[in-house]
Amino acid sequence: MSETNDVNDAIKHFPRLRARTLRFGCGAPRSAQTVGDGSRALFLRSDGPEDLVTALWLSWFDESGEHHETKLADPRELLGAIADSEDVPAEEKARRERAREGGTGIVGYSSDDDGNRIVFTINGRLFLTDIDWNDETGAPEPHTRELAGEWLDEDPAMYTPVLNPRIAPDGEHVLYTTGSYLMLVDIGGELGDRITAVYGVSVEDEDGNPAENTWKIGLAEFVAGEEMDRYDGFWWAPDSQHVLFESFDTADEPTWYISDPADPEKRADGRRYPRALTRNADVYLTVITLAFDENDRYAGITGNADVDWDREAYEYVAAVHWRRGHDPLVLVQNRRQTRDQVLEVAVAADGAALGATRVLEEHANDQWIDLIHGTPVYTPDGRLVCPLNDMAADTNRLTVDGRPFTPAGWNVRAVLDVTDDDVLAVVQRAPEIATEVPRAWAGSDADSDAESLFGGHDARSFDVVSIDYNGTITPVTTDPGQWTASRGERGIVVSGRDMRSARAQMRHILGEQSATISSTAAEPGFTPNVTFTRLGEHQLYTAIIAPSPSSPYAHSDKLPVLMKPYGGPGFQQVVASQSFYWEGQWWADQGFLVVTADGRGTTGRGPAWDRAIFENMKGVTLADQIEAVSALPEAVSRLNADGRRPGVPMPDLDKVCMIGWSYGGFLSALAVLDAPDVFKAACAGAPPTDWTLYDTHYTERYLGLDPDVYRRNGIVQDAPGLVRPLMLIHGFADDNVTIAHSLRLSQALMAAGRPHTFLPLTGITHMTNDETVAENLLTLQRDFLRDALA
Repeated sequence: MSETNDVNDAIKHFPRLRARTLRFGCGAPRSAQTVGDGSRALFLRSDGPEDLVTALWLSWFDESGEHHETKLADPRELLGAIADSEDVPAEEKARRERAREGGTGIVGYSSDDDGNRIVFTINGRLFLTDIDWNDETGAPEPHTRELAGEWLDEDPAMYTPVLNPRIAPDGEHVLYTTGSYLMLVDIGGELGDRITAVYGVSVEDEDGNPAENTWKIGLAEFVAGEEMDRYDGFWWAPDSQHVLFESFDTADEPTWYISDPADPEKRADGRRYPRALTRNADVYLTVITLAFDENDRYAGITGNADVDWDREAYEYVAAVHWRRGHDPLVLVQNRRQTRDQVLEVAVAADGAALGATRVLEEHANDQWIDLIHGTPVYTPDGRLVCPLNDMAADTNRLTVDGRPFTPAGWNVRAVLDVTDDDVLAVVQRAPEIATEVPRAWAGSDADSDAESLFGGHDARSFDVVSIDYNGTITPVTTDPGQWTASRGERGIVVSGRDMRSARAQMRHILGEQSATISSTAAEPGFTPNVTFTRLGEHQLYTAIIAPSPSSPYAHSDKLPVLMKPYGGPGFQQVVASQSFYWEGQWWADQGFLVVTADGRGTTGRGPAWDRAIFENMKGVTLADQIEAVSALPEAVSRLNADGRRPGVPMPDLDKVCMIGWSYGGFLSALAVLDAPDVFKAACAGAPPTDWTLYDTHYTERYLGLDPDVYRRNGIVQDAPGLVRPLMLIHGFADDNVTIAHSLRLSQALMAAGRPHTFLPLTGITHMTNDETVAENLLTLQRDFLRDALA
């Protein structure tokens, strides 16, 4: 078969293959965590390109410097055939939905400080892997067994579900939550495993009978997982003698029901949802001191105190970090996210009552304060590292004891590790401010042709760098891409994607030794034909995807334009990673010039850019997509004029359409409702049409608390203006953007007599990996747009 046929065949089969491979993630190493001194690292990987069942692995170097990969635990070896038919608790399914986790088997783990004991769940059962090291060969010898299985079987109503297990730093005990109780597991020994309920939130009515329990313990509330990227609800102290945990009451939150209309006998699933402009869950923190007997078995609680802070003024618990040698840090935010406090919680502090707090720093911003993962955090020697939205320097920076030390123009996105000498961070450079680059990057950023193909070290690239407290930047990653890392004292694991490789990459580095962790992930079979450029007055970072050279549309003089944005706050689509453009290439080979433009409000370009959409998401984000369309012909002419690459077909501005999902779906519907002179058709997937139906923490960050602002930014009221073809797509099981959004817009369109198309998806959530649905969704949208533009 010729290369042309190979590419065309790969394009044809792409939708199903992407679904079967979990977006080409199966078989790729992920979730790496260095342990010990960094010469070892845990990671997850399934056994093949379409294998959903993920196993636990260890990457390690022997004394000669040779690299090895050892499988520590395989769900199929532990459970047999039932490992492929996963049955997990509803609470775990909800956590995975929040984390956008599509895999099965071992999807998360917890390690002790030495990295020789690891706990995890499979199908709701709790397992422990012990690693012994062979004195002769120096190789690991893992042993995995179920923990406390007899206890779970004897009284499942009491001891299950097993949620979020975390092993103590010393490796002697495990904590998990059932949602109603915090459970402590004494590990083995001569006395065997034992489970004890150490704290609970069960509720009884006045007659002593079980009542509706709106309380949860040891879990993160909905907005923490969905919007703050905080998935834990309890934290071990580094000394393994104390625990800080969250409990929350959802009684004041509205109750929403997710139903399956295709199965009328199935009861609707009711749950509390923190709808914008309504009440949040009431969140508490408690710290306890644990006692253990001479056999290191749990013997009770010797200290117990609620954490004391102004909960009325600061209702969000945004982050918790507990470093060895220090008391825990807690970051709390006010409802509007315009003020926060960094609290130190007294646990081991001399003279302070258990649970007392002192305010270490306070921050404020007129619009909102960004959360930076990994902060606030102490250095080992006790200095405080915090994020700063520096509006004067237009940079998201870091401070140490209140002093900004990361340079202007280097926007910090996440903190990965903190030592007394430096901070390891993910950054995005703003070249307009930070004009100079480290020597290691100088060559790549100087080549404009390479930059248009592979991206540059700017908002398109999530670079891992070391920053010392004088502001000196030392790159860890060299090529533009979407990178992260886990670092130990001697070793580091770097993982991510870029534009040069189809596969996710992971490298374990120990001094001069470096090894690539193997991958069996599938590849799409084609390379996206992407050109990066900047468009319009706002110099929008833009990716233009043209048909493949083998496509029948490759030599077209002019093509319809398909705008494919996310376009909203808190996320980007124009990133130096091939994976962002595979679906766009499928669309391009259907006969479209595909354009993705990151407008104001998308991340990576500094706090002023982010905040341009404050209280006006609707107007600003649509204006930037219109700006991109208007600037497109000149940009394509300029790209074709240099003659260094095959020509890009000119855009046909009489045939412009838009597709998108989530905020991109909102933008797509908005485009045909409010700018029909520019956009001739749209397909809107899971669009939030009425912002009062979305959650508090996300929506109020950008729209505030004024109901009039919500009315101005909604699109349901725009329904009478629809004159262009619009397809709405929504999953009935979506608990993030509920189908009520699309139903309300559809109802308003019907009331106004405006024809439209609606595809309701039974059993589909905010993400889908069903290959039939994945393929048909794309082809139905393609045919709809072709007919609309004909």
